[in-house]
Amino acid sequence: MKQKETSLNTTEIKNLHIEMGEEHVGFSMETPIREDAFELDDELKIELIEKHFKEIMLILGLDLTDDSLQGTPHRVAKMYVKEMFKGLDPKKMPVAKLFDNKYQYKNMLVEKNISFHSVCEHHFVPIIGKAHVAYIPNGKVVGLSKLNRIVRYFAQRPQVQERMTVQIVNMLKEALNTTDVAVIIEADHMCVAMRGVQDITSSTVTAEYSGKFLDMKTREEFIRMISLDKN
Repeated sequence: MKQKETSLNTTEIKNLHIEMGEEHVGFSMETPIREDAFELDDELKIELIEKHFKEIMLILGLDLTDDSLQGTPHRVAKMYVKEMFKGLDPKKMPVAKLFDNKYQYKNMLVEKNISFHSVCEHHFVPIIGKAHVAYIPNGKVVGLSKLNRIVRYFAQRPQVQERMTVQIVNMLKEALNTTDVAVIIEADHMCVAMRGVQDITSSTVTAEYSGKFLDMKTREEFIRMISLDKN
């Protein structure tokens, strides 16, 4: 199947890149996905990515007859489609099944230190971090593992940390049928550590608060809870 052309031609993309420079700009709160993104099945995507990644390696001057490199294009293609970017597929979205709040728990519930790895959409290098999620039940509760799965679903796509933070909050508000949701994300960006300023000590923190978490006291309670030492 022939792929549709993108809306921008080569010159327009080049001019856009010149205007942006090195700025990390998020254009939308929705991940920019083309309408025809899922017309190709996974196996065909792997085949095409393998072909193009092989060309990249050849352009870099690597010898693909070497035993260590022979399978790299296929491994990378399979990793992209089946693992690192599977969160692009809406069919992979976790279902957050709700349960009756039989214990009548009405206070804040916090799931902290949810580990994730993502990929910076500007340079396609890793973002490694942890998310802290909180919500106040509205008659129903959700299985704890679903909070982890929702975080990782949005992480498994090319991302901008600010966007990812908002996406998680929005999905949780819808899934939990409450506006009382908060998310804080702390992450290390390899685009900062590996290139440009090459700073390996800095990290990025983003936060999104909704509902009762807009109240300063509720927000401070959340921050205190995620700061508690396990020991």
